[in-house]
Amino acid sequence: MPFTRKHILGTQEMDAAEISYILDVTESFVEVSTREIKRVPTLRGKTVINLFYEPSTRTRTSFEIAGKRLSADVINVSASASSVVKGESLKDTAMTLAAMAVDVIVIRHPASGAPHFLARHVPSSVINGGDGTHEHPTQALLDLYTIRQRKGTLAGLRVSIIGDIAHSRVARSNIFAMRTMGMDVRVCGPASLLPLEVESLGVRVGTDLDAAIGDADIIMVLRLQLERQETGLIPSLREYSQLYGLTLKRLEQAKPDVLIMHPGPINRGVEISPEVAEGPYSLILDQVANGVALRMALLYLLAGGPGPE
Repeated sequence: MPFTRKHILGTQEMDAAEISYILDVTESFVEVSTREIKRVPTLRGKTVINLFYEPSTRTRTSFEIAGKRLSADVINVSASASSVVKGESLKDTAMTLAAMAVDVIVIRHPASGAPHFLARHVPSSVINGGDGTHEHPTQALLDLYTIRQRKGTLAGLRVSIIGDIAHSRVARSNIFAMRTMGMDVRVCGPASLLPLEVESLGVRVGTDLDAAIGDADIIMVLRLQLERQETGLIPSLREYSQLYGLTLKRLEQAKPDVLIMHPGPINRGVEISPEVAEGPYSLILDQVANGVALRMALLYLLAGGPGPE
């Protein structure tokens, strides 16, 4: 199918055919990362800017690696080392970068809607690398690819997303995309960390971790985002870990072929034990590896090129 989308701003606006196509294109780029020389000439002469107003390891690094493996020129710009610290607005920063004939801008920003604002003011393609508590579409897409890679399908799978749902842009993007792909989604966490409107997204909602684990094909654990939370939403990290921490003991009641995911970064011993994070059920490192291929696919689809060679 022809890919006509200019920007990747969220999964809420995508349909099943479009998501499937992106995952299929991702498949063609996975092999590139297994080569001795991990580079193809697909985006030679193209320029990608990673504009990050928040800290990031996985997303920024994987976009940088993805762009370089496609032979694009990749420039990383962090807010702390740019004219933002001098008071420059997002619009002026973006227009300055666009004036340099940039092909793709990947932006992470603490304000929800910042990538959408950017897309209205620059001719470059814009990819949302995470905006506030709104969406993180590339994480959701790589999660879907990782699940499909292991399970062979998406439709009909039961997914339990555990933890800080209220502050998680990853949860929102995954809910939108998973529901679109015919997956059964349950969210579970303390009532204080469940957004009021979450049931309207078509998910099952609960506060009992054991119930959420029992029938799940996939368990996705989320980090407690203390930097975004108001104080007093949980009594203590110790109590949260006792009630919602995923341990080997808790997994005894799960399906024998259950798979464990986490978008990272991990707070070991809080939301997930080291034994589970590194155990045979874990897809956490698969998510990281597939993130490069997925982001290669998106850069290719937005910036154009002949595909992997």
